[in-house]
Amino acid sequence: MQEFKPFKEGKVREVYDNGDSLIIVATDRISAFDHILKNQVTKKGAILTQMSKFWFDFTKDIVPNHMLSVDVKDMPEFFQNEKFDGNSMMCKKLEMLPIECIVRGYITGSGWASYQECGKVCGITLPEGLKESDKLPEPIYTPSTKAEIGDHDENISFEQSVEVLEKIYPGKGEEYATKIKDCTIALYKKCAEYALSKGIIIADTKFEFGLNEAGEVVLGDEMLTPDSSRFWPLEGYEPGKSQPSYDKQYVRDWLKANPDSDYLLPEDVIAKTIEKYEEAFALLTGRKFA
Repeated sequence: MQEFKPFKEGKVREVYDNGDSLIIVATDRISAFDHILKNQVTKKGAILTQMSKFWFDFTKDIVPNHMLSVDVKDMPEFFQNEKFDGNSMMCKKLEMLPIECIVRGYITGSGWASYQECGKVCGITLPEGLKESDKLPEPIYTPSTKAEIGDHDENISFEQSVEVLEKIYPGKGEEYATKIKDCTIALYKKCAEYALSKGIIIADTKFEFGLNEAGEVVLGDEMLTPDSSRFWPLEGYEPGKSQPSYDKQYVRDWLKANPDSDYLLPEDVIAKTIEKYEEAFALLTGRKFA
């Protein structure tokens, strides 16, 4: 049996080279504030992988994506065991674009802090009088540059995203920057509307895109998981304060309240986090996570 070693390890994912495809494994690691925590969150990787699969299937009419299969039977023998079952996705190889495509439909987090300071989010002027967690009149696109592990991503304007891409793809910067912006907004609108009908508000999210061999833009990475998005329950939603959420906010809040934790979470925080991920999965997909 051929052995595989990850050629790339992110904070929570491992990427394996499978010749003409990649196998992306979502581990049960969890990160917050750019640190990998000492705990594992059981089943998290599988829930996130299956959630990405759901959204990739749901949006393939808007933009093609990199997913080939989440069935380990389609993968080399090395991956056909419990460790990889459910949390692995075989994907097309793409040349990833160095832009994180962030879209915000509601004002919260760093966006809210920035708005309070200057009435803008990432250089975009917003209407006066917005309250924390308010829905924006239209979703806004606030790209950032991708940082190496340990560094912070840097917010940039749309014009700067054109410049970044133009440097790498002379003559194509504007075309690619516009395409990923348009896809980001279209994906968000379709998915946010669907999620709302299932009782979940998608406050903001990020997408990543790459180019296939023909130079076409393809959606890559993960999609609309609680790790890459802010999910709020519609029930009890009330602007003017921060909202409870289905994502890592629960973990972040505990860490903030316990600065001496050394990034080790108590068991009940882990259990509560798993419960939140499972609840979001069931609401969105209409089936219980098995």
